[in-house]
Amino acid sequence: MENQQNNNQNPNLNTNRPKKKNNVLVKTAIVGVVAGLIGGGVSYTALDAINNAQVGNSNTAQTSISSSSSKVSKTSAKTSGTMTSAYNKVKGAVVSVINLKRESSSSSSIIESIFGDSSDSDSSSSGSGKLETYSEGSGVVYMKSNGKGYIVTNNHVVSGADAVQVMLANGKTVNAKIVGKDSTTDLAVLSIDSKYVTQTASFGDSKSLQACQTVIAIGSPLGSEYASTVTQGIISAPSRTITTSSDYQQTVIQTDAAINPGNSGGPLVNSAGQVIGINSMKLAESSDGTSVEGMGFAIPSNEVVTIVNQLVKNGKITRPQLGVKVIALSGIPESYRSRLGIQSTLKSGIYVASVTKNSSASKAGMKAKDVITKVDGKTVTDVASLHTILYNHKVGDTVTVTVNRNGKTQNLKVTLESN
Repeated sequence: MENQQNNNQNPNLNTNRPKKKNNVLVKTAIVGVVAGLIGGGVSYTALDAINNAQVGNSNTAQTSISSSSSKVSKTSAKTSGTMTSAYNKVKGAVVSVINLKRESSSSSSIIESIFGDSSDSDSSSSGSGKLETYSEGSGVVYMKSNGKGYIVTNNHVVSGADAVQVMLANGKTVNAKIVGKDSTTDLAVLSIDSKYVTQTASFGDSKSLQACQTVIAIGSPLGSEYASTVTQGIISAPSRTITTSSDYQQTVIQTDAAINPGNSGGPLVNSAGQVIGINSMKLAESSDGTSVEGMGFAIPSNEVVTIVNQLVKNGKITRPQLGVKVIALSGIPESYRSRLGIQSTLKSGIYVASVTKNSSASKAGMKAKDVITKVDGKTVTDVASLHTILYNHKVGDTVTVTVNRNGKTQNLKVTLESN
C-alpha cells in the first residue's frame, strides 16, 4: 500500500495495452486514457432519421441535369478549409510510430497466463523471436541536426519496445532509435537518419493560448492505416491540472478535437501551423461511469520543449527527490492505520513509511512515521502535490519540509538530491 516517491502506477491512467492471442502479438493503436475505457456507439435515432429522410425523398420526382450545365470551381477546394494552410505547414513532419516486440515463446505465454503479462517492462528479455508490431502511435519531426531527424512522441507509445520504426508522411517505413524518454511527463524523443526528413514542425507558445482558439489534431487513429488523419476543434481550456500515472499533477491543454487510440504523440496545431501541444490522453468516462465525449488533453509545447531538450542532451530527466516511501493519510481507512503501524492522529498529510539510508531526507533528520504537512510553507495532502512542489525545484536546492513527529511540529532543511 506504500507509494514510492517516483511511483509510475496509477489505475486512472490507462494506456490501452495490447493483448496477446494464441501466442501472436495483436497490433493495436494506443492513446492515454483518463478514468475509463474508450467507447463508442451508433445512434439508432439518427439512423432512423436518415432512413426516414431517404424514404421521403424516394417519392420526389428526379430532375435530370445536363452535363453541359454544371461546372466545378477550380478554386473552391483550395480555400474551403480555414486550417488547410496550417496543416500544410506540418503534414510532412507528422509520422506514425510503430512499437515492435519480439514474438514470445510458448513457455513465456504459459508463465504470463499464470502470473500476468509483463509486456510493460522496458527490458528485451523476450528472446530472439521475430519482431512483430505490438502497438502504434503518432509523432512529429521537430528538428534536423547533426545528421539526424528528431521526433517527439509519448513515452507510453514506445514503452517496452524491442525496436521502433516510424512511417513517414510519404508512406516509407524506417528504423528509429530511442534517444530518451520520461515516464513522468509521458514524453519521448526518437531519432532517424536526416536524409528521410522532408519537413520539420515548429513549436508555438502554449502560454499565449486562449479558450475557443481553433486547433487541429494530426495523427494515426487506429494505427498507420489512417495516418495523417486530421480532426478539428477548439481549445476548451488552455490550462487544466490532472494527476498523471506517476502521481504528478501536470498542467495540460484541454481540447474537443477528436483524439482516438493511435493519436498519442501527435501534434496539436494552431492556426499558424505551430505545434502548441502533444496529444497524450482523453477522458472517456467520469468516475461514476458517465460517458464523456470531446475531452482530450495535450502536453503544452513550452513543457515539451524543456523536456525534449534535456532528453536529447542527457537521455533522461533528472529530478530532485527526498528519498522516502510515503502514503497519503487521507487515503487510509481508520481500520488499516493500526495494521500499518500509523500512530498519528492527523487526518491529512503525507505519512513517511520509510527513509532511504543516506538520502537527502535522512541527512536532514527525517524519520519513519513522520507526517509531512508542508513543503516550503505549501500544504501537501497527497503524493501528487508533494511531487509537484519538488519537481519545481532543481537538484541542489534546499527546501523546508514541515513534519509532525509525535504530535509536535518540526521544520527540516532538506537539500534535494537526484533521483
